[in-house]
Amino acid sequence: MTLPLEYEVTLPDGQKYIQPAGLFINNEFVKSIAGKTIDSINPSTSEINGSVYAAEAEDVDVAVKAARTAFKSWKRITGVERGDLLNKVADVFEKQRDLIGSIEAWDSGKTKEQNAVYDIDECISCFRYFAGWADKVQGKVIQNDPKKLAYTIHEPYGVCGQIIPWNYPLAMAAWKLAPALAAGNVVVLKTSEITPLSLLYVAKIFKEVGFPAGVVNILSGYGATAGKALASHLGVDKIAFTGSTATGKLIQQAAAANLKAVTLECGGKSPLIIRKDADIEQAVKWAAFGIMSNQGQICTSTSRIYVHEDVHDEFVEAYRSHVISDYPQGDMFNSKAVVGPQVSKIQHDKILSYIEIGKQEGAKVVLGGEKNTEGALAKGYFIKPTIFTEVKPTMRIVNEEIFGPVVVIGKFKTDEEVIEYANGTQYGLGAAIFTKDIVAAHSMASEIEAGMVWINSSNDSDVHIPFGGVKLSGVGRELGEYGLSMYTQAKAIHVNLGNKL
Repeated sequence: MTLPLEYEVTLPDGQKYIQPAGLFINNEFVKSIAGKTIDSINPSTSEINGSVYAAEAEDVDVAVKAARTAFKSWKRITGVERGDLLNKVADVFEKQRDLIGSIEAWDSGKTKEQNAVYDIDECISCFRYFAGWADKVQGKVIQNDPKKLAYTIHEPYGVCGQIIPWNYPLAMAAWKLAPALAAGNVVVLKTSEITPLSLLYVAKIFKEVGFPAGVVNILSGYGATAGKALASHLGVDKIAFTGSTATGKLIQQAAAANLKAVTLECGGKSPLIIRKDADIEQAVKWAAFGIMSNQGQICTSTSRIYVHEDVHDEFVEAYRSHVISDYPQGDMFNSKAVVGPQVSKIQHDKILSYIEIGKQEGAKVVLGGEKNTEGALAKGYFIKPTIFTEVKPTMRIVNEEIFGPVVVIGKFKTDEEVIEYANGTQYGLGAAIFTKDIVAAHSMASEIEAGMVWINSSNDSDVHIPFGGVKLSGVGRELGEYGLSMYTQAKAIHVNLGNKL
Protein backbone atom coordinates (compact mmCIF):
# COMPACT_ATOMS: atom_id res chain seq x y z
CA MET A 1 0.00 0.00 0.00
CA THR A 2 1.36 3.41 -0.99
CA LEU A 3 1.62 5.94 1.81
CA PRO A 4 -0.43 9.11 1.17
CA LEU A 5 1.39 12.44 1.24
CA GLU A 6 -0.78 13.54 4.16
CA TYR A 7 -3.35 12.08 6.53
CA GLU A 8 -5.59 13.24 9.35
CA VAL A 9 -4.51 12.61 12.93
CA THR A 10 -6.50 12.84 16.15
CA LEU A 11 -4.15 13.40 19.10
CA PRO A 12 -4.79 11.92 22.56
CA ASP A 13 -5.82 15.38 23.80
CA GLY A 14 -8.55 15.53 21.15
CA GLN A 15 -6.90 17.95 18.73
CA LYS A 16 -7.01 17.10 15.04
CA TYR A 17 -4.53 18.11 12.37
CA ILE A 18 -3.22 17.05 8.96
CA GLN A 19 0.13 15.24 9.19
CA PRO A 20 2.40 15.56 6.13
CA ALA A 21 4.17 12.34 5.22
CA GLY A 22 6.27 13.43 2.26
CA LEU A 23 9.71 14.95 1.94
CA PHE A 24 9.55 18.76 1.90
CA ILE A 25 11.54 19.79 -1.17
CA ASN A 26 11.17 23.02 -3.14
CA ASN A 27 8.10 24.02 -1.08
CA GLU A 28 6.24 20.81 -1.92
CA PHE A 29 5.71 17.49 -0.14
CA VAL A 30 6.87 14.65 -2.38
CA LYS A 31 7.29 10.90 -2.11
CA SER A 32 10.77 9.51 -1.74
CA ILE A 33 12.19 8.15 -4.98
CA ALA A 34 12.60 4.61 -3.62
CA GLY A 35 9.26 4.78 -1.79
CA LYS A 36 10.69 3.63 1.54
CA THR A 37 9.00 4.75 4.76
CA ILE A 38 9.68 5.26 8.49
CA ASP A 39 7.29 4.46 11.33
CA SER A 40 6.98 6.84 14.27
CA ILE A 41 6.55 4.85 17.48
CA ASN A 42 4.60 6.18 20.47
CA PRO A 43 7.04 5.96 23.42
CA SER A 44 4.20 5.66 25.95
CA THR A 45 2.50 2.70 24.31
CA SER A 46 5.08 1.26 21.84
CA GLU A 47 2.38 1.53 19.15
CA ILE A 48 2.79 3.20 15.75
CA ASN A 49 1.79 6.88 15.70
CA GLY A 50 2.15 7.25 11.95
CA SER A 51 4.50 6.86 9.01
CA VAL A 52 6.46 9.17 6.71
CA TYR A 53 8.61 8.76 3.63
CA ALA A 54 12.32 8.10 4.17
CA ALA A 55 14.87 10.00 2.12
CA GLU A 56 17.88 8.28 0.65
CA ALA A 57 20.92 9.58 -1.25
CA GLU A 58 19.02 10.32 -4.44
CA ASP A 59 16.42 12.36 -2.54
CA VAL A 60 19.19 14.32 -0.81
CA ASP A 61 20.63 15.11 -4.22
CA VAL A 62 17.28 16.47 -5.43
CA ALA A 63 16.94 18.64 -2.32
CA VAL A 64 20.50 19.99 -2.60
CA LYS A 65 19.95 20.93 -6.26
CA ALA A 66 16.74 22.75 -5.31
CA ALA A 67 18.60 24.60 -2.57
CA ARG A 68 21.47 25.59 -4.87
CA THR A 69 19.03 27.03 -7.37
CA ALA A 70 17.20 28.95 -4.64
CA PHE A 71 20.44 30.37 -3.24
CA LYS A 72 21.08 32.38 -6.42
CA SER A 73 18.19 34.70 -5.62
CA TRP A 74 17.88 34.21 -1.84
CA LYS A 75 21.36 35.60 -1.19
CA ARG A 76 20.23 38.88 -2.76
CA ILE A 77 17.23 39.24 -0.46
CA THR A 78 17.76 42.07 2.01
CA GLY A 79 18.35 41.37 5.67
CA VAL A 80 15.18 43.27 6.49
CA GLU A 81 13.13 40.91 4.31
CA ARG A 82 14.77 37.84 5.82
CA GLY A 83 14.07 39.16 9.30
CA ASP A 84 10.41 39.76 8.44
CA LEU A 85 10.03 36.17 7.24
CA LEU A 86 11.66 34.75 10.37
CA ASN A 87 9.34 36.84 12.54
CA LYS A 88 6.37 35.48 10.59
CA VAL A 89 7.48 31.94 11.41
CA ALA A 90 7.58 32.91 15.10
CA ASP A 91 4.08 34.40 14.76
CA VAL A 92 2.70 31.06 13.56
CA PHE A 93 4.44 29.20 16.38
CA GLU A 94 2.77 31.56 18.84
CA LYS A 95 -0.68 31.05 17.32
CA GLN A 96 -0.30 27.25 17.17
CA ARG A 97 1.72 26.79 20.37
CA ASP A 98 -0.71 24.30 21.91
CA LEU A 99 -1.14 22.16 18.79
CA ILE A 100 2.54 22.08 17.87
CA GLY A 101 3.38 21.30 21.50
CA SER A 102 0.97 18.36 21.39
CA ILE A 103 2.51 17.03 18.17
CA GLU A 104 6.01 17.35 19.65
CA ALA A 105 4.95 15.52 22.82
CA TRP A 106 3.19 12.76 20.89
CA ASP A 107 6.15 12.24 18.58
CA SER A 108 8.97 12.34 21.15
CA GLY A 109 7.49 11.26 24.49
CA LYS A 110 8.05 14.64 26.13
CA THR A 111 5.45 15.51 28.73
CA LYS A 112 3.41 18.22 27.06
CA GLU A 113 2.57 20.61 29.91
CA GLN A 114 5.91 20.31 31.73
CA ASN A 115 8.20 20.10 28.72
CA ALA A 116 7.06 20.18 25.09
CA VAL A 117 5.23 23.53 25.09
CA TYR A 118 8.35 25.19 26.49
CA ASP A 119 10.29 23.88 23.50
CA ILE A 120 7.82 25.80 21.33
CA ASP A 121 8.59 28.92 23.37
CA GLU A 122 12.28 28.26 22.68
CA CYS A 123 11.54 28.14 18.94
CA ILE A 124 9.68 31.45 19.13
CA SER A 125 12.53 33.12 21.02
CA CYS A 126 15.13 31.76 18.63
CA PHE A 127 13.39 32.86 15.44
CA ARG A 128 12.71 36.31 16.88
CA TYR A 129 16.29 36.72 18.12
CA PHE A 130 17.89 35.87 14.78
CA ALA A 131 15.24 37.85 12.91
CA GLY A 132 16.72 40.84 14.71
CA TRP A 133 20.21 39.93 13.49
CA ALA A 134 19.25 39.43 9.84
CA ASP A 135 19.88 43.09 8.88
CA LYS A 136 22.98 43.48 11.05
CA VAL A 137 25.45 41.13 9.37
CA GLN A 138 28.27 43.60 8.83
CA GLY A 139 31.96 43.76 8.07
CA LYS A 140 34.77 46.21 8.88
CA VAL A 141 36.82 48.89 7.14
CA ILE A 142 40.58 48.45 7.58
CA GLN A 143 42.86 51.33 6.55
CA ASN A 144 46.46 51.39 7.74
CA ASP A 145 47.83 53.14 4.64
CA PRO A 146 46.36 56.36 3.13
CA LYS A 147 46.90 54.87 -0.32
CA LYS A 148 45.17 51.58 0.40
CA LEU A 149 41.71 50.75 1.68
CA ALA A 150 40.43 47.32 2.61
CA TYR A 151 37.08 46.19 3.85
CA THR A 152 35.45 42.92 4.79
CA ILE A 153 32.01 41.61 4.05
CA HIS A 154 30.39 38.57 5.68
CA GLU A 155 28.81 36.28 3.13
CA PRO A 156 26.59 33.22 3.62
CA TYR A 157 28.17 29.84 2.92
CA GLY A 158 25.43 28.80 0.52
CA VAL A 159 23.79 25.40 1.01
CA CYS A 160 23.85 24.32 4.64
CA GLY A 161 23.15 20.71 5.54
CA GLN A 162 21.73 20.33 9.02
CA ILE A 163 21.15 17.13 11.00
CA ILE A 164 19.12 17.30 14.19
CA PRO A 165 18.63 14.83 17.07
CA TRP A 166 15.51 13.22 18.51
CA ASN A 167 15.71 14.70 22.01
CA TYR A 168 14.74 18.26 20.96
CA PRO A 169 13.40 17.94 17.40
CA LEU A 170 11.87 21.41 17.05
CA ALA A 171 14.16 23.38 19.37
CA MET A 172 17.33 22.04 17.76
CA ALA A 173 15.88 22.73 14.32
CA ALA A 174 15.18 26.34 15.35
CA TRP A 175 18.73 26.71 16.71
CA LYS A 176 20.05 25.78 13.26
CA LEU A 177 17.47 27.11 10.82
CA ALA A 178 17.10 30.59 12.28
CA PRO A 179 20.77 31.72 12.17
CA ALA A 180 21.44 30.01 8.84
CA LEU A 181 18.49 31.74 7.18
CA ALA A 182 19.16 35.08 8.88
CA ALA A 183 22.68 35.04 7.43
CA GLY A 184 21.37 34.39 3.92
CA ASN A 185 21.99 30.65 3.56
CA VAL A 186 19.62 28.02 2.22
CA VAL A 187 19.06 24.77 4.10
CA VAL A 188 18.58 21.04 3.63
CA LEU A 189 17.70 19.65 7.06
CA LYS A 190 17.40 15.99 8.03
CA THR A 191 15.24 15.03 10.99
CA SER A 192 15.88 12.05 13.21
CA GLU A 193 14.24 8.86 12.01
CA ILE A 194 12.90 8.42 15.55
CA THR A 195 11.01 11.75 15.69
CA PRO A 196 10.02 12.74 12.12
CA LEU A 197 6.47 14.03 12.61
CA SER A 198 6.61 17.45 14.25
CA LEU A 199 9.13 19.07 11.93
CA LEU A 200 7.34 17.87 8.80
CA TYR A 201 4.22 19.59 10.15
CA VAL A 202 6.24 22.75 10.79
CA ALA A 203 7.83 22.58 7.30
CA LYS A 204 4.69 23.88 5.62
CA ILE A 205 4.87 27.03 7.76
CA PHE A 206 7.88 28.22 5.77
CA LYS A 207 5.90 28.07 2.55
CA GLU A 208 2.80 29.63 4.11
CA VAL A 209 4.67 32.69 5.42
CA GLY A 210 6.39 33.35 2.10
CA PHE A 211 9.82 31.67 2.01
CA PRO A 212 10.77 31.10 -1.64
CA ALA A 213 10.83 27.54 -2.96
CA GLY A 214 14.05 25.67 -2.20
CA VAL A 215 15.24 27.91 0.64
CA VAL A 216 14.11 25.44 3.33
CA ASN A 217 14.04 21.71 2.55
CA ILE A 218 13.23 19.17 5.25
CA LEU A 219 13.84 15.44 4.88
CA SER A 220 13.06 12.53 7.16
CA GLY A 221 15.56 9.72 6.84
CA TYR A 222 18.11 7.46 8.45
CA GLY A 223 21.56 8.67 9.39
CA ALA A 224 23.40 5.85 7.62
CA THR A 225 21.80 6.77 4.28
CA ALA A 226 20.35 10.30 4.14
CA GLY A 227 22.64 11.71 6.84
CA LYS A 228 25.77 10.29 5.26
CA ALA A 229 24.72 11.53 1.83
CA LEU A 230 24.09 15.04 3.16
CA ALA A 231 27.38 15.26 5.08
CA SER A 232 29.45 14.08 2.10
CA HIS A 233 27.52 15.87 -0.69
CA LEU A 234 29.78 18.03 -2.84
CA GLY A 235 26.98 20.54 -3.31
CA VAL A 236 26.73 21.25 0.43
CA ASP A 237 28.96 24.05 1.72
CA LYS A 238 28.50 23.59 5.46
CA ILE A 239 27.21 20.85 7.74
CA ALA A 240 25.83 21.36 11.25
CA PHE A 241 25.09 18.38 13.47
CA THR A 242 23.75 17.74 16.95
CA GLY A 243 23.93 14.19 18.28
CA SER A 244 26.26 11.57 19.67
CA THR A 245 30.03 11.95 19.63
CA ALA A 246 30.39 8.69 17.68
CA THR A 247 28.16 10.01 14.89
CA GLY A 248 29.82 13.43 15.06
CA LYS A 249 33.13 11.81 14.19
CA LEU A 250 31.55 10.17 11.14
CA ILE A 251 30.01 13.49 10.08
CA GLN A 252 33.38 15.23 10.26
CA GLN A 253 35.02 12.48 8.22
CA ALA A 254 32.30 12.64 5.55
CA ALA A 255 32.54 16.44 5.40
CA ALA A 256 36.18 16.14 4.36
CA ALA A 257 34.99 15.19 0.87
CA ASN A 258 34.98 18.88 -0.05
CA LEU A 259 36.37 20.39 3.17
CA LYS A 260 32.97 21.85 4.03
CA ALA A 261 32.68 23.91 7.20
CA VAL A 262 31.54 21.86 10.19
CA THR A 263 29.72 22.65 13.43
CA LEU A 264 29.31 19.75 15.84
CA GLU A 265 27.41 19.71 19.13
CA CYS A 266 27.97 16.25 20.56
CA GLY A 267 27.75 14.26 23.77
CA GLY A 268 28.41 15.24 27.35
CA LYS A 269 28.88 13.99 30.88
CA SER A 270 28.55 17.28 32.71
CA PRO A 271 29.66 17.52 36.36
CA LEU A 272 27.76 19.41 39.06
CA ILE A 273 29.92 20.42 42.03
CA ILE A 274 28.46 21.19 45.45
CA ARG A 275 30.92 22.85 47.82
CA LYS A 276 30.53 22.76 51.61
CA ASP A 277 29.23 26.35 51.68
CA ALA A 278 26.53 25.79 49.03
CA ASP A 279 22.84 26.54 49.52
CA ILE A 280 21.79 22.88 49.75
CA GLU A 281 18.12 23.52 49.07
CA GLN A 282 18.91 25.31 45.81
CA ALA A 283 21.56 22.75 44.87
CA VAL A 284 19.01 19.95 45.31
CA LYS A 285 16.45 21.63 43.05
CA TRP A 286 18.88 22.54 40.29
CA ALA A 287 20.61 19.15 40.43
CA ALA A 288 17.28 17.39 39.92
CA PHE A 289 16.31 19.74 37.10
CA GLY A 290 19.70 19.19 35.46
CA ILE A 291 19.26 15.43 34.99
CA MET A 292 15.60 14.46 35.33
CA SER A 293 14.21 17.01 32.85
CA ASN A 294 13.37 15.58 29.42
CA GLN A 295 13.90 12.09 30.87
CA GLY A 296 17.63 12.80 31.16
CA GLN A 297 17.84 12.94 27.38
CA ILE A 298 19.86 16.15 27.33
CA CYS A 299 23.43 16.43 26.06
CA THR A 300 24.27 18.94 28.82
CA SER A 301 22.53 17.03 31.63
CA THR A 302 24.49 17.25 34.88
CA SER A 303 24.70 13.48 35.25
CA ARG A 304 27.72 13.51 37.60
CA ILE A 305 27.23 15.16 40.98
CA TYR A 306 30.21 15.70 43.29
CA VAL A 307 29.36 16.74 46.87
CA HIS A 308 31.74 17.86 49.59
CA GLU A 309 32.05 15.05 52.12
CA ASP A 310 30.79 17.24 54.99
CA VAL A 311 27.38 17.78 53.34
CA HIS A 312 27.17 14.61 51.24
CA ASP A 313 24.70 12.65 53.34
CA GLU A 314 22.46 15.67 53.89
CA PHE A 315 22.39 16.37 50.16
CA VAL A 316 21.68 12.77 49.12
CA GLU A 317 18.68 12.43 51.42
CA ALA A 318 17.23 15.79 50.41
CA TYR A 319 17.89 15.06 46.74
CA ARG A 320 16.22 11.65 46.87
CA SER A 321 13.14 13.07 48.58
CA HIS A 322 12.89 15.94 46.10
CA VAL A 323 13.04 13.66 43.05
CA ILE A 324 10.34 11.41 44.53
CA SER A 325 8.00 14.31 45.28
CA ASP A 326 8.64 16.70 42.39
CA TYR A 327 9.40 14.40 39.44
CA PRO A 328 6.36 12.12 39.02
CA GLN A 329 6.28 9.84 36.02
CA GLY A 330 3.54 9.48 33.42
CA ASP A 331 2.67 9.64 29.74
CA MET A 332 3.10 12.80 27.71
CA PHE A 333 -0.49 14.00 28.06
CA ASN A 334 -0.65 13.53 31.83
CA SER A 335 -0.62 17.16 33.00
CA LYS A 336 0.99 16.25 36.33
CA ALA A 337 3.77 14.12 34.88
CA VAL A 338 7.30 15.55 34.67
CA VAL A 339 9.28 12.46 33.64
CA GLY A 340 7.91 10.79 30.53
CA PRO A 341 9.03 7.69 28.63
CA GLN A 342 12.38 7.30 26.92
CA VAL A 343 12.14 8.09 23.24
CA SER A 344 12.59 4.54 21.87
CA LYS A 345 13.06 0.92 22.82
CA ILE A 346 16.70 1.11 21.79
CA GLN A 347 17.30 4.02 24.15
CA HIS A 348 15.23 2.35 26.88
CA ASP A 349 17.26 -0.86 26.67
CA LYS A 350 20.56 1.03 26.56
CA ILE A 351 19.76 2.87 29.79
CA LEU A 352 18.67 -0.31 31.56
CA SER A 353 21.94 -1.97 30.50
CA TYR A 354 23.92 0.90 32.04
CA ILE A 355 21.92 0.59 35.26
CA GLU A 356 22.90 -3.07 35.44
CA ILE A 357 26.52 -2.17 34.72
CA GLY A 358 26.43 0.29 37.63
CA LYS A 359 25.09 -2.34 39.99
CA GLN A 360 27.75 -4.82 38.87
CA GLU A 361 30.48 -2.20 39.33
CA GLY A 362 29.46 -1.85 42.97
CA ALA A 363 27.60 1.46 42.96
CA LYS A 364 24.69 1.75 45.39
CA VAL A 365 21.16 2.40 44.10
CA VAL A 366 19.31 4.77 46.46
CA LEU A 367 16.38 5.38 44.10
CA GLY A 368 14.92 3.67 41.06
CA GLY A 369 17.28 1.39 39.20
CA GLU A 370 14.63 -0.38 37.14
CA LYS A 371 11.93 -0.16 34.48
CA ASN A 372 8.59 1.28 35.59
CA THR A 373 6.03 -1.53 35.33
CA GLU A 374 3.17 0.23 37.09
CA GLY A 375 -0.18 -0.13 35.29
CA ALA A 376 -0.33 1.35 31.78
CA LEU A 377 3.28 2.54 32.04
CA ALA A 378 4.44 -1.04 31.57
CA LYS A 379 3.54 -0.79 27.87
CA GLY A 380 5.87 2.12 27.26
CA TYR A 381 9.56 2.90 27.57
CA PHE A 382 9.43 4.19 31.14
CA ILE A 383 12.49 3.97 33.41
CA LYS A 384 12.28 5.13 37.01
CA PRO A 385 14.47 8.10 37.94
CA THR A 386 17.66 6.51 39.25
CA ILE A 387 20.27 7.73 41.74
CA PHE A 388 23.60 5.95 42.30
CA THR A 389 25.95 6.71 45.21
CA GLU A 390 29.27 5.25 46.37
CA VAL A 391 30.73 5.60 42.88
CA LYS A 392 34.38 5.53 41.87
CA PRO A 393 36.07 7.63 39.15
CA THR A 394 36.86 4.54 37.07
CA MET A 395 33.28 3.28 36.79
CA ARG A 396 31.65 3.25 33.36
CA ILE A 397 28.50 4.91 34.69
CA VAL A 398 30.72 7.82 35.79
CA ASN A 399 32.56 8.20 32.49
CA GLU A 400 30.14 7.21 29.73
CA GLU A 401 27.10 9.11 28.51
CA ILE A 402 23.92 7.22 29.52
CA PHE A 403 21.39 9.76 28.21
CA GLY A 404 18.64 8.87 30.62
CA PRO A 405 17.28 9.76 34.08
CA VAL A 406 20.33 8.26 35.79
CA VAL A 407 22.68 10.26 38.02
CA VAL A 408 25.81 9.32 39.94
CA ILE A 409 26.85 11.03 43.19
CA GLY A 410 30.42 11.05 44.51
CA LYS A 411 32.29 12.72 47.38
CA PHE A 412 35.26 15.09 47.40
CA LYS A 413 37.47 16.78 50.02
CA THR A 414 39.15 19.70 48.26
CA ASP A 415 38.51 21.98 45.30
CA GLU A 416 41.64 20.64 43.61
CA GLU A 417 40.36 17.08 43.92
CA VAL A 418 36.92 17.84 42.48
CA ILE A 419 38.38 19.80 39.56
CA GLU A 420 40.35 16.68 38.69
CA TYR A 421 37.15 14.63 38.85
CA ALA A 422 35.26 17.18 36.75
CA ASN A 423 37.90 17.14 34.01
CA GLY A 424 38.33 13.37 34.15
CA THR A 425 36.15 12.42 31.18
CA GLN A 426 36.55 12.82 27.43
CA TYR A 427 33.63 15.26 27.34
CA GLY A 428 33.54 19.01 27.94
CA LEU A 429 30.09 20.40 27.27
CA GLY A 430 28.79 21.91 30.51
CA ALA A 431 29.55 22.07 34.23
CA ALA A 432 27.84 23.50 37.33
CA ILE A 433 29.26 24.89 40.58
CA PHE A 434 27.26 25.58 43.74
CA THR A 435 28.90 27.83 46.29
CA LYS A 436 28.43 31.10 48.15
CA ASP A 437 32.11 31.96 47.62
CA ILE A 438 32.16 33.99 44.40
CA VAL A 439 35.96 33.99 44.22
CA ALA A 440 36.06 30.21 44.45
CA ALA A 441 33.28 29.96 41.86
CA HIS A 442 35.12 32.02 39.26
CA SER A 443 38.43 30.34 39.98
CA MET A 444 36.92 26.88 39.56
CA ALA A 445 35.04 27.94 36.42
CA SER A 446 38.30 28.94 34.77
CA GLU A 447 39.85 25.55 35.58
CA ILE A 448 37.00 23.38 34.34
CA GLU A 449 37.34 22.06 30.78
CA ALA A 450 33.89 22.87 29.40
CA GLY A 451 32.28 25.17 26.88
CA MET A 452 29.75 26.38 29.45
CA VAL A 453 29.83 26.75 33.23
CA TRP A 454 26.78 27.49 35.36
CA ILE A 455 27.31 29.06 38.78
CA ASN A 456 24.45 28.25 41.17
CA SER A 457 22.25 26.87 38.40
CA SER A 458 22.23 23.95 35.97
CA ASN A 459 21.43 23.62 32.26
CA ASP A 460 20.78 27.33 31.97
CA SER A 461 20.26 28.16 28.28
CA ASP A 462 19.54 31.47 26.59
CA VAL A 463 19.26 32.32 22.88
CA HIS A 464 21.48 35.37 23.47
CA ILE A 465 24.39 33.29 24.85
CA PRO A 466 26.67 30.87 22.96
CA PHE A 467 26.14 27.14 23.46
CA GLY A 468 28.73 24.46 22.71
CA GLY A 469 31.53 22.33 24.06
CA VAL A 470 35.19 21.36 23.97
CA LYS A 471 37.06 18.07 23.69
CA LEU A 472 34.74 15.33 22.37
CA SER A 473 31.68 17.46 23.03
CA GLY A 474 31.99 19.31 19.77
CA VAL A 475 33.31 22.08 17.55
CA GLY A 476 31.83 25.56 17.13
CA ARG A 477 28.97 27.34 18.87
CA GLU A 478 25.25 27.81 18.49
CA LEU A 479 23.01 30.68 19.67
CA GLY A 480 23.93 34.29 20.25
CA GLU A 481 26.15 36.36 17.97
CA TYR A 482 28.67 33.51 18.06
CA GLY A 483 26.05 31.18 16.60
CA LEU A 484 25.32 33.60 13.77
CA SER A 485 29.03 33.85 12.95
CA MET A 486 29.08 30.10 12.29
CA TYR A 487 26.93 30.72 9.20
CA THR A 488 28.99 33.44 7.51
CA GLN A 489 32.47 33.63 6.04
CA ALA A 490 34.54 36.78 5.78
CA LYS A 491 35.71 38.09 2.42
CA ALA A 492 38.48 40.73 2.27
CA ILE A 493 38.34 43.32 -0.52
CA HIS A 494 41.50 45.36 -1.23
CA VAL A 495 41.18 48.80 -2.88
CA ASN A 496 44.27 50.47 -4.35
CA LEU A 497 44.01 54.26 -3.80
CA GLY A 498 47.28 55.27 -5.36
CA ASN A 499 50.05 52.72 -4.74
CA LYS A 500 51.97 52.11 -7.96
CA LEU A 501 54.26 49.28 -8.88
